[in-house]
Amino acid sequence: MKITRLFDILENYVEKYPQQEAALVSKVNGQWKNISIGQYVERTNLLSCAMMALGIERGDRVAIISSNRPEWNILDFAVMQIGAISVPVYPTISIEDYEHILNHAQIKMLFFDSKVIWQRIEKFLPNVNSLTEIYTIGDLPTGHKTLAELEEFGKQNTDFQKLKQIKDSIGEHELASIVYTSGTTGKQKGVMMSHSNIVNQLLNLEEIPSKWSNKALSFLPLCHSYERMLVYLYQYLGMSVFYAESLGTIADNIKEINPTMMSCVPRLLDKIYDKLYLSGKNLKFPLRQIYYWAFSQANKYKIEDRNIFENLIHGIADKLIYSKWRTALGGNFDIVVSGGSAIRTQVAAFFSAIGMPVFEGYGLTETSPVIAVSRRGKHQRKAGTVGVPLPGVEVKLNDENEIICRGHNVMLGYFKDHELTNEVIDSDGFFHTGDLGEFTPEGLLRVTGRLKSLFKTAMGKYVNPEVIEAKFSESPFVGNILVVGENRKFAAALIVPDFDNINVWAKNRNISVDNNVELVENKEVLNLFKEEVKKMNAHFGDYEQIKKFKLVADEWTPDNFLSQTLKTKRKVLMNHYTKEIEKLFE
Repeated sequence: MKITRLFDILENYVEKYPQQEAALVSKVNGQWKNISIGQYVERTNLLSCAMMALGIERGDRVAIISSNRPEWNILDFAVMQIGAISVPVYPTISIEDYEHILNHAQIKMLFFDSKVIWQRIEKFLPNVNSLTEIYTIGDLPTGHKTLAELEEFGKQNTDFQKLKQIKDSIGEHELASIVYTSGTTGKQKGVMMSHSNIVNQLLNLEEIPSKWSNKALSFLPLCHSYERMLVYLYQYLGMSVFYAESLGTIADNIKEINPTMMSCVPRLLDKIYDKLYLSGKNLKFPLRQIYYWAFSQANKYKIEDRNIFENLIHGIADKLIYSKWRTALGGNFDIVVSGGSAIRTQVAAFFSAIGMPVFEGYGLTETSPVIAVSRRGKHQRKAGTVGVPLPGVEVKLNDENEIICRGHNVMLGYFKDHELTNEVIDSDGFFHTGDLGEFTPEGLLRVTGRLKSLFKTAMGKYVNPEVIEAKFSESPFVGNILVVGENRKFAAALIVPDFDNINVWAKNRNISVDNNVELVENKEVLNLFKEEVKKMNAHFGDYEQIKKFKLVADEWTPDNFLSQTLKTKRKVLMNHYTKEIEKLFE
C-alpha cells in the first residue's frame, strides 16, 4: 500500500508483515513482553475513540511526557489519526521548559508516566488554561485516571465509522506534530512537522538496510526527531522494536535481543571504542601485541577500494580479534545509524572494520530530521562524512560555506513564530542550518562545525572550537571539552575527564582519591592531561592550540550541560563557568 500519512504505517504493517509476532517489545517485571500488531492497532483505535468522545478535536494539541515504551507509540498514532497534533516532550527538561511548552502549545490533553514528572509539573498546571484532560501511563499515586481506564472508556464509546471518516480526510501535508527542540541555547522552539515531512524520510531511507531484519533496538529518547523517525522506519519495514530498559542496560539488552539494527550517538560509540582499547592493557605478551596490532588495523580500515593485501590482513585480524569483539557486542548487527553530532573518523572506520558498520547521517529537527545519510554502494559511505543528500532534498553551500537545503524535509515553520521562521527559511525556500560544511569529490557531505561557534581571537585569527574538541575527544581520558577564547589572546579549554577510564588509570598507579574533586586536583592526573594536551596540540596551528586548561569535576549530562543528543550547550556552559573561564585568561 502507499504510505502518505504517518498512521498509515499501522495498516502497512498488517498488510505486508503478517508473520511478525511482535511489533513493540519492552521488559515488564524482568521479562520481555510482546505487543502484537493486532493489539497495537486495536489499542490505538480504542484510544482514538476515547479521545473523540472526550472532545479532542482536529488541531488540538496532546502532550506525551514519557520515557521510551510501547504506550508512547500507541498514543502518538492515536492522537494523529483523529487529526489532533502530537506534542512529544522530554521527561528530563527543566520546570521552566515544561511550563513554556505546555502553555505555548496550548496543550488540551496530557499524558505522563512517572511520579517524578508529576512532582515537576503539578504546581504550574493550574496556569495551563487550555488543559482539560490528564492521564497517567501506568498506575501512579497521583490521583489521575490511567491510560488503561481511557482504553476501557474507548470500548464503551467506539465509533470506528467516524474514526475512518476523519482518517480519510487527513491530507499528507497537514500538521502532524509539533516537536520542541532541545537546542543548545535559548527557549525551546516548536517545530511544525507535516505527515509528508516524515513519510518522505521513510520512503527514501528504506533501501539502507540490506536485508529484512526482525529486530531493532531503541534507546535514544523517542521525543527526539532522529530516534522517532527511525522507530517509524523500523515499523514501516516490519521490524519488532525492542526498547532498552535504560542506558545502563544497553550492553545486556543487546546480548539478550541480538538486534540487527539500532541508532546511537557518537559518544556511545566512543565509550565502546575506549573500553575495547583499555581492555587490551590487561593482556599478557604476546597476545597484547596482537590485540593492538588488530586495533591499529581497524583504525585505518577503508570501507571500499581495499587491495588484496589489505583484505588478507583484515581477514586475519577478524579471525583473531574482531570476531570476539562482535560476539561481545551482540554479534548480529547489520547496520548502526549514528547521528546527533560528528563521529570521529577513526571510530567510524573501526566499527566498520569489526563488522558493526556505522552509517552516519546528518540533519536537524527542522529538517524532519535527515538531510544526508551514508548509504550502501560505491562512493556512498566514507568515514568522516555524512553521506549523500536524500533524494528530493537539494543541498548546497552558501558564500559562508553554511549548509542550506530545501525539499520535502523542510518543516512547515516554527509554531506561533512567523518572524523566526523567515529568519531560517529564505525567500527561495532554503533552510539555513547554521552548520559549516564541504563536499568531497565524490559528492559526500562533510560537516565541519557550527557557524555561530566560530570565534576570533584578539590576534584576529578565526578558531573553529568544534574541530579542536573533536580531536581532543579522541583521547580515552577526555570525557567532554569546551574550547573558549573569543577576543582573547589564545584558545583555552575546560575539560571533563572520562572518570571511568581515569579511575582505572589511577588505580593501576596506586593513586588514591575519594572523589572527582580530589581526582582533578591530583598532580599526577594533571601531568597526564598536560601530556594529552601537548599531544593533541601537535595537530593544530599555533593560534588554535590550547594554551591553558582546567579540569572540571562536574559530570556533564542532558540534565545539566548537554543536549539530549549529548552535544554541549555552549552558552549554558560559558555562563555557568564564567569565573573558571576568566581565571584561564588571567
